[in-house]
Amino acid sequence: MIFLKYDRRIFQNFDWILFALVMSLCAMGVINIYSTGFSLSENQSPLYLKQLQWIVFGLFLMMITFLMDYRSIHQAAYVIYAISIASLIAVALFGHTANGAQRWISFGFVLFQPSELMKISVVIALARYFDDHKSNEPYLLRELFVPFLLVLLPCVLILKQPDLGTALMIVLVAASMVLFIGMNWKSIGIAVASVVVLLPPAWHFLKDYQKDRLLTFLSPESDPLGTGYHIIQSMIAIGSGGFLGKGFLKGSQTQLKFLPEQQTDFVFSVFAEEWGFIGGLVLMVIFTSLIIWGLRIALHSKDLLGTILAFGITALIAWQVIINMGMVLGVLPVVGIPLPFLSYGGSAIVSLLAAIGLLMNVSVRRFILQR
Repeated sequence: MIFLKYDRRIFQNFDWILFALVMSLCAMGVINIYSTGFSLSENQSPLYLKQLQWIVFGLFLMMITFLMDYRSIHQAAYVIYAISIASLIAVALFGHTANGAQRWISFGFVLFQPSELMKISVVIALARYFDDHKSNEPYLLRELFVPFLLVLLPCVLILKQPDLGTALMIVLVAASMVLFIGMNWKSIGIAVASVVVLLPPAWHFLKDYQKDRLLTFLSPESDPLGTGYHIIQSMIAIGSGGFLGKGFLKGSQTQLKFLPEQQTDFVFSVFAEEWGFIGGLVLMVIFTSLIIWGLRIALHSKDLLGTILAFGITALIAWQVIINMGMVLGVLPVVGIPLPFLSYGGSAIVSLLAAIGLLMNVSVRRFILQR
């Protein structure tokens, strides 16, 4: 792995805007998680302290991925991908099970979710493939067979866990990257038609609870105490926040524990209840700024590898924000996608901060590399 030699341009051009946006979101996340666990008994470890520990570790990894030469990713991409696949296989063989899902590897004192690392690994692997197979013409469908396999294999393993949300996320990010690189219009039409044709038979492979979630999306009131409970309580929490919110630690849905999964999937509902429309708007502005800044980094990169890496990481953040907020607002089905930097979860925050380090790496190196 190649590390940057001392170069004052690295520090002169450090991306403080990207860093500030990410740290603002992390700070909001810790405060929000503190609120969700406010009524926990004293003999339990406060979740916000655990999240802080994960953020510190994530910042350490972010520093490493920032200081390394991101062009070395070209050599390591498939190794990183293979390690991630091996970890998913390990989950299938002897993974930790919780709430009916087998998604974690236990290291005694900590649980690690390999599917979070897999999201980043797919972005890195696809970046190498497209960098190796540069084309001045849009890609044909047959030229995307290898990328298709790179996406299919982890998706199959993740669906076995089962984790429909993460598998869907990988597909969306990969599709975004392919469209960004360029794909023949005829091939796009064939791909879309294939997906439409495969949707009905795919329905039969879904777990019963996954089918219930999709059906509940159409009519949550049909089962208000069962499958519709999550989304109904979420919308009540968001609506009760009003314009200015109920205030920090004063959200009734949160503090009375009516809102399920409030520290993970429905963390935005907690935030909106306490800080209202204005708080939610500020949060959306920060996320939008982060996404636009990431796209700016991609467009200003000095090489194709940096462009694809930056776009893939930005797409990963963008899709998670869109799906999570759409989910808690009731405009998308509940599929278990966390809100980046705000939802509680060590594997997710560590993986994202490591990815942000790569994004900063691309941003800084545009002042160092020559075309």
